[in-house]
Amino acid sequence: MANATLSGPRTLVVDGLHAEVVGKEILKGVSLTMKTGELTALMGPNGSGKSTLAYALMGHPKYKVTKGTVTLDGQDLLKMTVDQRARAGLFLGFQYPQEVSGLSLSKFLWTGYMQKHTVQTASTTQFDKDLKMHLDYLGMDESLLKRSLNEGFSGGEKKRVEVLQMATFEPVFAILDEPDSGLDIDAVRAVGETVAKIQRPDAGILVITHYQRILKYLKPDRVHVMVDGAIALSGGRDLAEKLEANGYDWVRLGIATTPA
Repeated sequence: MANATLSGPRTLVVDGLHAEVVGKEILKGVSLTMKTGELTALMGPNGSGKSTLAYALMGHPKYKVTKGTVTLDGQDLLKMTVDQRARAGLFLGFQYPQEVSGLSLSKFLWTGYMQKHTVQTASTTQFDKDLKMHLDYLGMDESLLKRSLNEGFSGGEKKRVEVLQMATFEPVFAILDEPDSGLDIDAVRAVGETVAKIQRPDAGILVITHYQRILKYLKPDRVHVMVDGAIALSGGRDLAEKLEANGYDWVRLGIATTPA
């Protein structure tokens, strides 16, 4: 398991990762490095393998890693079970959050909070205070806490709940799979601004997205572009703006500069 006493930035290193789904290869040698204190954006067209990477890192059994390595602070992440990966500090915010009937949102969040605390270190007062602050950031009503997890929630509310989980659980590395998909302009701003507010120097965030609109509210340290199962291009925030203006065709063609 990852060592929480390590000094300096903690790292999640993906090296030459290949993965398949039902026998079809989707990831074809993905390599990237995440560090605590940094926000990384992963962009790319539909079907490029972005969500497959997220699920493969989290250990979803449908996504079979066939080659490559993933290490968290030097430890082999691929040898960990899903719950071990979560306890080591990995978090996945789903593109399509599931409904869980009978489990209130508040109880779910408290259970996750207690995974990092003991009876001695847990504070209901601090938990409630932080939870209210995060709800305010996201523009969410406290009445949602009493309802079953995601049951009857709108698409925007479900995406906000994913960010709320990230804020509450305080993972070391958080992967947000298209947190802006299906959201209107106001919801994108609320989610983007909240992620920016809760970003911590001792945590790293990977935001997976098609568009740079959510990145208007974030400041990615680096931007990777995935095409056909591999990282085709990397750069800074200006790369996201080029993609918004010109699409992905120039990347597919192997052009390393913005078309005139």
